[in-house]
Amino acid sequence: MASFWQTLIRFDREKVTPETAFRNTIGVAVPLLAGHLLGYDSSGLVASAGALNVSFIDGSDPYVRRAERMIAASFLCSAAVFIGATFGGDHVLLTAIALCWAFAAGLLVAVDQAAADIGTISLVTLVVFAAHPMPADQAILSGLLALGGGLFQAGLAVALWPIRRYEPERRALASLYRGLSATASTALDVTVAPLVTAQMNEAQLTLAVIARDRSMQAERYLILLSQAERIRLSLHLLRRLRLRLEREKADSLILDNLSEYFRLTAEELRAIAVALTAGSPVTSNPLALEKLNEIGNTVRKACSNCGAAVTAALDETMHAVDALAGQLRSALELASHTTPQGHLEFQRRDARRPIHLRLLGALPTLRANLTLQSTACRHAIRLAICIALAEGLARSLGWERTYWIPMTAAIILKPDFTSTFSRGVLRLAGTFAGLVLATALFYLLPIAFETEFVLIVLFTFLLRSYGPANYGIFVTTISALVVALLAVNGVTPGETIQARAINTVAGGLLALISYAAWPTWERSQAPEVLARLLDAYREYFHAVREALIHPHEDRALALDATRQSARVARTNLEASVDRMAAEPAVPATVTSAWSSMVATTHRLIHAFMALEAALTRSDIVPARPAFRRFGNDVEITLHSLSSALRGSVLHPSDLPDLREDHHQLLESGDNLTERYALVNIESDRITNSLDTLALQIFQLRSPQAVKGEALTARNA
Repeated sequence: MASFWQTLIRFDREKVTPETAFRNTIGVAVPLLAGHLLGYDSSGLVASAGALNVSFIDGSDPYVRRAERMIAASFLCSAAVFIGATFGGDHVLLTAIALCWAFAAGLLVAVDQAAADIGTISLVTLVVFAAHPMPADQAILSGLLALGGGLFQAGLAVALWPIRRYEPERRALASLYRGLSATASTALDVTVAPLVTAQMNEAQLTLAVIARDRSMQAERYLILLSQAERIRLSLHLLRRLRLRLEREKADSLILDNLSEYFRLTAEELRAIAVALTAGSPVTSNPLALEKLNEIGNTVRKACSNCGAAVTAALDETMHAVDALAGQLRSALELASHTTPQGHLEFQRRDARRPIHLRLLGALPTLRANLTLQSTACRHAIRLAICIALAEGLARSLGWERTYWIPMTAAIILKPDFTSTFSRGVLRLAGTFAGLVLATALFYLLPIAFETEFVLIVLFTFLLRSYGPANYGIFVTTISALVVALLAVNGVTPGETIQARAINTVAGGLLALISYAAWPTWERSQAPEVLARLLDAYREYFHAVREALIHPHEDRALALDATRQSARVARTNLEASVDRMAAEPAVPATVTSAWSSMVATTHRLIHAFMALEAALTRSDIVPARPAFRRFGNDVEITLHSLSSALRGSVLHPSDLPDLREDHHQLLESGDNLTERYALVNIESDRITNSLDTLALQIFQLRSPQAVKGEALTARNA
């Protein structure tokens, strides 16, 4: 449970966004002020609420994606206002609508987080306006006012598009190159995930939007992304080769020069990151590239009487050094000039598709999740029933402002234990804190529109700037903000605090009880997440293996696509294991076993990446026939293990004998020369990693099933 309590107090400084908060505050304040000046406070409040709802969908991602998302949220929330206000007086019909809306909102978690957020916000909007039934003409007007406020907020979010068109892309690249600099300065650890995974995922996603942009600046950023991927692979290979040289007792002169090479490389990569952040030319050490070349020549001449193993490793090292130096020169030039060097056909199919096709593309995902085995479907059913019960409870009680019951339930209830219960605790505590804070301020300050307006501006800025960093801050500030907004409509804080506190407790408890009655434990979902990882790794290995077998064929697109899928699957598994660790009653042995499996998969992907990095050699030779057999059995093993995780019957003896395959690989070709040394070494690591992973999976499924099996002997 330590992870659970850490979630409560975690403050993520990277999510503090004062710039976003500033424009969101303007978006909320302007409609409110305009309505007051024109004598229509209620209309201004509805438009301001529309802007506030859409502000939660704002972000720092590319302008195109941001605009599409916020416009969609504006229309959906506008529809929620109209439907809620129109049918709020019909309890039975409204409950049916809320149930269906909640199911759809819950199912959207299967698409992505942005879709899930839009679903939740629109659901909250529906239940809030359902508590204030209106005639049809007023409901239409309210819907249009909310739409106007949302579109105004969206307009502010993209207002700087013509001036700072590529700022999100440049920021993502800067983060990526900063991560590469840290990688060059860090010793290799094969038990952890490859570094800069998150930054690379973010950069790929961010720059996908400009894949069809043929301006020189856009192409320059795309090529910088391509160079970053190549630099990442080269750094990965070079760090592995340095470890290999250490194990082979290479001369200290070689190792010292390589350390200096890494230091200079880190400095140059950091200079690129600084330049991208500032939008200015690179200010790097003019002698750095020359020094890198000198180091390469020194290392090349340092081994005249080395043994065969050191010579082979050194040959691979020199190829990696030369490749990295070339990639670094290209990146430095691209970061300093606006004219792209070379040509890049960097396809991002999803970004090239019109928005309506992308929306339709989510339908297969939603259909695939219409099963009780799906976390999204279980969450959708749980949320729908909870909202229906909350609506029924709210209508049957004689309390004031009972719409806070379904609203609170919709906000708190999430697909997993940690999010639901941490949000529940923070929601209750933050609500009371916010109510007390706002009420105290209203008692201390004079009651007037000017006071209310200043407090709304203050709380909105705090909410959007610091709220994303900690949910407790989010709840406290939004509670205070709602009190201030209601005050504009003539509801005094004294009338709000007691009713809101009681209804928030009721809604929060209902959400927690709903989850506890039919929980979705991460430990039951983790096997499928690991199976998807193994599937993604199998596809990536297949692309690498085909590139090694056919070295003169261009397979860059396949490598890029499968590598990206593997990265996403890896981050999903890590997040799943983290959520599992925060669940109650999970034995430490189970958590430890899953952490060990994650570490083993990290070692496996390190070996796959090293094989891909070998493709950068200009003199790469076709793979040996034994490697084809080895590759086939690696893919069979990965497929078999993923099937076993999904419930298929599998015994250790059913798996291919990878150790024998590796032995045959060593016996074929001139294994002690530099031609096949890297493949021999990395295939050994692949064999060990897969044998270890297989044993871990069998032990997890049935600890007694693997006793005495040959797999243990092979892994030893």
